[in-house]
Amino acid sequence: MGKIDEFQRERERLNQLDLSKGNLEIKRFFSLDSQVYRQGAIPTKYKEILGLVASLVLRCDDCIMYHIIRCHEEGVSQEEFNEAMAIALVVGGSITIPHLRRAYDAWEELQRTSR
Repeated sequence: MGKIDEFQRERERLNQLDLSKGNLEIKRFFSLDSQVYRQGAIPTKYKEILGLVASLVLRCDDCIMYHIIRCHEEGVSQEEFNEAMAIALVVGGSITIPHLRRAYDAWEELQRTSR
């Protein structure tokens, strides 16, 4: 089992834990989070790239991993991924480099497993 599978299982388990508490505001936020990434004037693929860049700048490893998986599912090319990483690095500065390293590692795992 790779890091991607482990992340997805743990994320699902923790999401179910959060949602099982019946908190209406948490459920609404989760719903809003899903809705903003749906197809609209901006295609889902580009929304996921935006989410990835923002997550890298904010240095949220869980968010980065989630958006990398979604970018892969939405057919983001290697070139698009590379450009998104460059934008995140320029906006976020050198403090984002450790997150950039882990992002490329996760992206490579997805590329290997999808061949």
